[in-house]
Amino acid sequence: MLSKNDLQQISEKCISESQIFYQLKCFETGFPFLKIINAASPEQGITIASDAQLNDLLETWEAYLKSNASILKFVPASGAASRMFKDLYEFLDADYAEPKKPAEIKFITEIKNFAFYNALNECCLKNNNKSIDDLIKYGETKAIVSNLLDSNGLNYGVLPKGLLLFHTYNNEKRTPLQEHLVEGGLYASNASNEVNIHFTVSTEHRQLFENHINDTLSEYEKVLAKIFNISLSEQKPSTDTIAVDQQNQPFREDGKLVFRPGGHGALIENLNDLNADVIFIKNIDNVVPDSLKDQTVKYKKAIAGLLIKLQQKAFEYLQLLEKDNISISNFHEISLFCEKELNNIHPEINKLNESELKQYLKSKLNRPIRVCGMVKNTGEPGGGPFLTVNADGTVSTQILESSQIDLSNPTEKAKMMHSTHFNPVDLVCGVKNYKGEKFNLLQFVDKQTGFISSKSKGGKELKALELPGLWNGAMSDWNTIFVEVPIETFNPVKTVNDLLRPEHQQTR
Repeated sequence: MLSKNDLQQISEKCISESQIFYQLKCFETGFPFLKIINAASPEQGITIASDAQLNDLLETWEAYLKSNASILKFVPASGAASRMFKDLYEFLDADYAEPKKPAEIKFITEIKNFAFYNALNECCLKNNNKSIDDLIKYGETKAIVSNLLDSNGLNYGVLPKGLLLFHTYNNEKRTPLQEHLVEGGLYASNASNEVNIHFTVSTEHRQLFENHINDTLSEYEKVLAKIFNISLSEQKPSTDTIAVDQQNQPFREDGKLVFRPGGHGALIENLNDLNADVIFIKNIDNVVPDSLKDQTVKYKKAIAGLLIKLQQKAFEYLQLLEKDNISISNFHEISLFCEKELNNIHPEINKLNESELKQYLKSKLNRPIRVCGMVKNTGEPGGGPFLTVNADGTVSTQILESSQIDLSNPTEKAKMMHSTHFNPVDLVCGVKNYKGEKFNLLQFVDKQTGFISSKSKGGKELKALELPGLWNGAMSDWNTIFVEVPIETFNPVKTVNDLLRPEHQQTR
């Protein structure tokens, strides 16, 4: 099936022949649906902290910040912003000149409220010898959109979200990257007043990110009185996946195999390459201006404080489990911690003998841990928190996407529909064990939780394989704790008009 040239091509990507055959088998067999016990809720699986508990968690984190621990903020930022402008691209292709659809009308009528307005107006003056006001007056609104999206203008159609102007302040306009610097300085500054932030970027945009960082860093270090250590990485070619045709045979173009990026789950490799005691994860487009940062910072610190509390307790128990003689009361205490605090449920734990119980508790405690903020479901897209059955028959909390659930089964669908919360990608992670050694995160991926989707290339249909999602199957075997956080902490920008929401306008 694979020619000599094929083998050379996959070798150049550092992909093994066995990986290719495994991926081809996945296309044939598909991925099994996960069995849901029920949606996680405040009754089971989601913690709602009281004011007193919040204060205690905040104090825990502030105390931890004074230690010599290494703290890192990890921001996936490799995607282009093109999907933000889907409505505007459709407007450019439409057979009418004036905005007709609601999204088009809103963009034009409120255009002065965008942070990029002045820069866009300069492009219009340069390329069309008319201001935005004049272009609107003379019915040339498509020229405005072209100047926003095309390469002879702001080129926003192909730039990454992290480099677009999002927010307006009295003395500056800020990009999401700059907002992440400010935010990181508020909750992830270590004892030496350093802030470590890692951005994952695409190869074609890396230089743009580097230029923006170089232009930004010294001023922000001065204003914020912080030292920023910024690092970048790209998705590895070895995480690309082979594409197939409708008969599940390798898809080729000009005689060569076609590969596609493996999705955000590929970033588990990037995360695994980093060395830190605590790692925050947050998407590039989920930022707010300074006037609304208080809630975000408060709950970031709180979930980090909970991580530290749980991790310290798990470490204590693991050290206890290394001893030969453990009392029945100690076994009971550790078992309760696993079930009640870490959401690891063994339906038949009472049937385990002492040796089996000891091994079970060690295996469940000695793994990466993450505390995930969850917001109430108000209709925003996102994966949800569930209690699911693992391959070993135990039950644990997981973040699932709808594609992982058998929606053709009325019972399973009903469980999904009862979900009250969803995942805003608000994670804080502990990736070292009780001996201070870094976990190999690749060992905790559930490879049976990938995705298959339909795409096209050159006018031909193909099937693409996505690796287990970064906060889905890629972290399946982590200890996972859900905490309710306010909806105010979740303000993603999925379309350009999202920047007109009040939460992105409270900067002046």
